This record gives sequence, structure tokens and C-alpha cells, in this order.
Amino acid sequence: MSGSNFIDYVKICSRSGHGGAGSAHLHRDKKNAKGGPDGGDGGRGGHIILRGNSQLWTLLHLQYQKHVIAGNGENGSASHSTGAQGKDIILEVPIGTIARDAESGEQMAEIIEDGQEIILTPGGRGGLGNAHFKSPTNQTPRYAQPGEPGIEEWVILELKLLADVGLVGFPNAGKSTLLSVVSAAKPKIANYPFTTLVPNLGVVAYRDYKSFVMADIPGIIEGASEGRGLGIRFLKHIERNSILLFMIAADSPDIAEEYRILLNELETFNPELLDKKRLLAVTKSDLIDEELEAEMRQTLPTDIPTVFISSLTQKNITQLKDMIWQALNG
Repeated sequence: MSGSNFIDYVKICSRSGHGGAGSAHLHRDKKNAKGGPDGGDGGRGGHIILRGNSQLWTLLHLQYQKHVIAGNGENGSASHSTGAQGKDIILEVPIGTIARDAESGEQMAEIIEDGQEIILTPGGRGGLGNAHFKSPTNQTPRYAQPGEPGIEEWVILELKLLADVGLVGFPNAGKSTLLSVVSAAKPKIANYPFTTLVPNLGVVAYRDYKSFVMADIPGIIEGASEGRGLGIRFLKHIERNSILLFMIAADSPDIAEEYRILLNELETFNPELLDKKRLLAVTKSDLIDEELEAEMRQTLPTDIPTVFISSLTQKNITQLKDMIWQALNG
């Protein structure tokens, strides 16, 4: 995924169809000049429906579709004929898409499975035909119900990535490089403060044909939770990860302090993030020798399983995968 096509937020005007009116028809033919009511019901207005699609990673296809309009139901007619139903509009969205009311911010729907369908904006009900209103005291009702109007509302669709492991670290911690080494993902890699401008996902192959999904979340800088840098737009993707893999480069001046700052950013954004399982990978460990590594281990945080890795030399990459798999299934 490159920055140009990863869209995780769109605002659309969702308009469901009006229900068709019921018919007030009275039956007439050569044999029966005063037949009873035979007006059919109006058809239901079309729904706007969200459907989960595991092949989609972005809301890009909806970015320029500002108005989504379903079909109106047709009116009922004679001979108890029900009007045709309005055409439903199905919006395919990635797994992890949340729909919110644009005015209130209230959550309306959440898509968490492939193929899952949720009616976002229901169509208006069709009106009942006059046949429903016949009674012993009113043999020939000459009225029928109008159809219900459809609903028009502005809706925000927001994507939160679903991944097993979220990579958390400052820019240049080696997150994109690790992802490119352990999966088929091809993230853009460069040595500047905001390496990753969009989240990248990769499926990591594990032993015995098992796999897990790893997401490289854009680099956090101190103050991201207050909207500095790339801010909370990207921190929100971390909310969905089962495990947080903290990545800090071996040439960092103070690994323990860097870890504390990262933790603080996550806690400020959402304290529940600290309830997730955590692992620490000290990256770029090809830059240090065994003696220095042993010294550094004495200064590391004691409350988190730690491994020294190198994406360049593949050092301890298998061990890291083992740690992740154990944490996922522990």
C-alpha cells in the first residue's frame, strides 16, 4: 500500500429509497360491477447496506462517491399486486470499518467479518393497500397508506486495521524493514523522520503453514497523542492489534527511556492499550557486539520479553516469530 491509495476515512451522504404507496383500487369487471378492494401494497424502499470484503484494505473506492442513493419502492396496484422493491445499494468495505453518524459521532455499525452485511440506512416501508382495511363495517375502503419516506443522513466510514501484531516505535526504528523481511509486504523504506505515512500490512508465514498478520503503524513521535506529527489518526489503528511489538534501535541513547515515552504516548491516547500483550525487539543489533549487548541487557525494562534482532543479518528473526506466536496463543 502506498500513501496515494490508502484511505481510512470517508464521509458520504447515504439516502435510502422511499417506500411505494399502497393502492386504493376497487375491483371491477363485467361480472362484478362492485367488487371489493384489491389494492396491493407498495414496495419497500431500497436499503444502503455495508458488506465486509476481506480483499479490500482501503476505503479508496468510496472516496469520490459522495452521494449514495438507493432506489424507491414502486406503488402497489390492482389485483393485490405488490409494488417492486427499491434497488438496494451494497457498499463493499474492508474488515474493520466503522460507520458513525456524522452529526452525533455515534457508532452505527461495525464490520468485523468477511461477507457480513449490516443495513446502514434502511429504506422506507411500503404503504398497505386498501385490501388490508376491509372490515364488516367498511366493505369498500377507498384509502391506502402512503409509503414511508427514505432516510437521508451523512455518515462517516472509518477504517481501523485488523492485525495480530502492531509494530510500535519511533521513526527509523526498523519497522518497515522488519515487515519487508518477514512478509511479502513491500513498504516504502527510507531514512527520514516519517518513513511510513500509511499503515502497511503483511502476512507473516510461520511454522507448519501457520501465519499471522503484522501491521507497521506510522512512527510515533512524542506528542502524537495530542495531534502532533501524524497524530491520533494513525494511533487509532493500534487499538485493534492483539499484541504490540515495541521496536527500538540498538543505537538509541537510552532504550528504557524511549520505551517509557512510547508507552506514555499510547496511554495518553487510550489507557486500554496498555492492557495488550507487549514484546520488545531491539533492532539493528548487527551494529553492536556481544559484549555491548550483554551490557545493554542490564538496562532494559524488566516487565517485557525482549529479543535483540537484525533484519539485515536475520539475527533472531525466527526467535522473534516464536515469541509472537506464543504471545498470540498463550
